[in-house]
Amino acid sequence: MLTLPTTPLDGCLTVIAAWGVIGLAGLLRPHSVRFVGRVLFPLSAVCGLALAVVAARGIGAPATHAVLLIGLPDLPLHLRSDALACLFLTMLGAATTGISLFAGGYFRQGHGAAPGLLCLQYHIFLASMGCVLLADDAYAFMVAWESMALSSYFLVTTQHRLAEIRRAGFIYLLIAHLGALAILLSFGVLQGGSWQFTFDSMRAAHLSPPWATAAFLLALLGFGAKAGLVPLHVWLPEAHPAAPSPVSALMSGVMLKTAVYGVLRVSFDLLGAPPWWWGLVALGVGLGSAFYGVIFTAVQTDMKRLLAWSSIENIGIVFAGLGLAIIFHGFGMGALAALALIASLYHCLNHACMKSLLFLGTGAVLHATGERNLGKLGGLIHRMPWVAWLTLIGALAIAGLPPLNGFVSEWLLLQAFLFAGDVPRAFVDMLLPIGAAIVALCTALAGYAMVKFYGVIFLGQPREPTLAGAQDAGMLERLGLVWLAAGCVALGLFPVQVIGQLNVVTHSLLGAALADPTAHWWLLAPAVARGAAYGPLVFLLVSAVVIVLTLLAVRMFYHRRVRRAPPWDCGFARLDARMQDSAEGFGQPIRHIFQPFFLIDRELPTAFDSKPRYRMSVADRIWRFGYEPVGQAVRRMAELVTVLQQGRISTYLLYSFVTLLVLLALVL
Repeated sequence: MLTLPTTPLDGCLTVIAAWGVIGLAGLLRPHSVRFVGRVLFPLSAVCGLALAVVAARGIGAPATHAVLLIGLPDLPLHLRSDALACLFLTMLGAATTGISLFAGGYFRQGHGAAPGLLCLQYHIFLASMGCVLLADDAYAFMVAWESMALSSYFLVTTQHRLAEIRRAGFIYLLIAHLGALAILLSFGVLQGGSWQFTFDSMRAAHLSPPWATAAFLLALLGFGAKAGLVPLHVWLPEAHPAAPSPVSALMSGVMLKTAVYGVLRVSFDLLGAPPWWWGLVALGVGLGSAFYGVIFTAVQTDMKRLLAWSSIENIGIVFAGLGLAIIFHGFGMGALAALALIASLYHCLNHACMKSLLFLGTGAVLHATGERNLGKLGGLIHRMPWVAWLTLIGALAIAGLPPLNGFVSEWLLLQAFLFAGDVPRAFVDMLLPIGAAIVALCTALAGYAMVKFYGVIFLGQPREPTLAGAQDAGMLERLGLVWLAAGCVALGLFPVQVIGQLNVVTHSLLGAALADPTAHWWLLAPAVARGAAYGPLVFLLVSAVVIVLTLLAVRMFYHRRVRRAPPWDCGFARLDARMQDSAEGFGQPIRHIFQPFFLIDRELPTAFDSKPRYRMSVADRIWRFGYEPVGQAVRRMAELVTVLQQGRISTYLLYSFVTLLVLLALVL
């Protein structure tokens, strides 16, 4: 007799197991695009929706535990479902619903791997992310974490025949394993000398302040590598452009958030009460990453690389909020700590929707045109109206414009910064307003970058004649885009209801929460007695009324006075696509203002060139002066070591004999 899952943990495990079965089913007909795309990926979307529903219901439920006897002998897998895990599982399920629908119409022959193999790798990736969020011991967590890294590596290198994609995959795997090593060391410190690997034993271990600090810093290093925090960000602008667009959406929209989950789990759960100065470290790293990411976003000319740098900026904002929450919590300011943490969690939810939407939009453009370079696009709103209008929602959301979701989380974070005047440290009081200014600057630059992104791709005239043949997205792709766009709208219009659920998570982590955030279902007032309030539905209604009245006034009073004439063409007989603003032109002011951050390589034409050519590239100084010297040093060391490899068995026997003599001498 079939029994239904009785707890959120049982339901989540059922969905994760279903994802595994769907992935294996792809091997039944590995070369059938119709079977994989029209059957398996839609089933995956249904599982994602089921996970979102089950996990959302589990946010307010008591924590449940399970033990799976499938690990090593005497080392089973411990699993746990609580408010924090259920929140991120809800995010995973909701984002996967839209991404899997889109992937059903996106993946096809010619992506470098058989569709069935892609299906297996994709669903192992999903299942491993779910297991990361449910793991309740270090062994289960690391197995799931490494499975997530390896499956995503194979997805990134789908087009493995291209050297640049193999290079991107290698960089990603290298940074991922460095981060995993730091996380493993952090768990080792958290054990406190015990041989128990469970998180319960880590919660019970009372570490001294130096050891607790070591565990936190190792966790920040390890999870920061996965999140793409500066200076561990170098894999992200390489891996996202290399991966297929649905994979880029999953990695940016969901996988990066598993790193946020890890920092929250270690900082507030396993370590208990973090001291306030840890928050300064997280705040500084977050603000630095946000600023560094957004200025590089503004100067990119590759649309997927632009979105990758934007992910670094948004993850930086999330970590800035986490750092602010740690500072407030360390000073016993519970309500403000809850506000800052809610802002970070809300931004995680927002980013999962809007960045997934934007990556899928670029995937549709890439399929229709074969181009990622912004300089070869333009005017696609006429050829791809569904993609254009739905992508516009994501662009407006990530630019932080009301009444969409990006505005809510950034507004909450700024509220937390502005209410920080009661912190009992003078120099912290001085630093936090600077942090608020950096967040505001990043928001403004993000809006600037989105104007460039959307305007160059969809508006104006086509920059290449081949764009005339671009086709709009298919039905499954449209459904995926509509789902994520609806998420951006819903999270923007109904923040009070979302914050009511986030309040449960903050209370479980901090022991503090906002006071009755649902007092007015239509009005968001995080600190009613002290500050501002925001009504998204009122804003939407007023905006709609103003627009309608303006249109009516124009039609009624000025319609008969309109006189149509050819536009003034500034002396040019014909305007064409070459006279439009280019991606390089949009980024020029940012390159000049923040020039010390960029490594710019230009090729300029001269007056005597028969075929003048202009070329410019913007490189990352951290990669050029931080990582390349280390890589060259490792390469030289490897060349020295290869001297020992003579290819002769007699030489290797001699090495063994000398080693035995040395060991005997040491023993005697």
